[in-house]
Amino acid sequence: MNTGLVSSRYASALLKFVTETGGGERVYRQVLAISDKLRALPQLRIIIDNPMSVSDSRKFDLLVSALDGVEMAPELEKFIRLVMKNRRTKLLYLIFLFFIHQYREAHNIKLSRLVTAVPAPDLEKQLTDLVREKTGDSVLFEHIVDPEIIGGFVFEIDGYRLDASVASQLKSVRRQFIEKNRRIV
Repeated sequence: MNTGLVSSRYASALLKFVTETGGGERVYRQVLAISDKLRALPQLRIIIDNPMSVSDSRKFDLLVSALDGVEMAPELEKFIRLVMKNRRTKLLYLIFLFFIHQYREAHNIKLSRLVTAVPAPDLEKQLTDLVREKTGDSVLFEHIVDPEIIGGFVFEIDGYRLDASVASQLKSVRRQFIEKNRRIV
């Protein structure tokens, strides 16, 4: 069985279903929340993946509890019950990852990473506006504060990396200095 192909098809079906019903945004947020819990709690993922661990109704209750008290969207509930009925529960995490990817593609949402030495909400806003202006896409930021870059920022989006950090500039100067001094000796 090709798990990637099966998971992708289930994710496509979920995307089509929520697009037709109009509950896409809510389901997307809930799928993100559940997949984050499955990633953060490996024991939970083992229980969900293992067909012999607990009953499907208990697995469903665990998935509902992963939403931290928020009521599960009816579309998502129906979909999860279908996946369990078809005995594809062990693929649920992978299905969710495919769904997240497909939803972002369908709604022109770019995932990016911004690393700064100090919190910089103004820079985040400027970069969001710039990307929206140039591509028309909206941007989800993973903002990381890393004092080791000394100053400036590192911005990554769609496989592109803009490194305007002081640390990288110092490394570049150091590399040039070493190469120049090798020629002298």
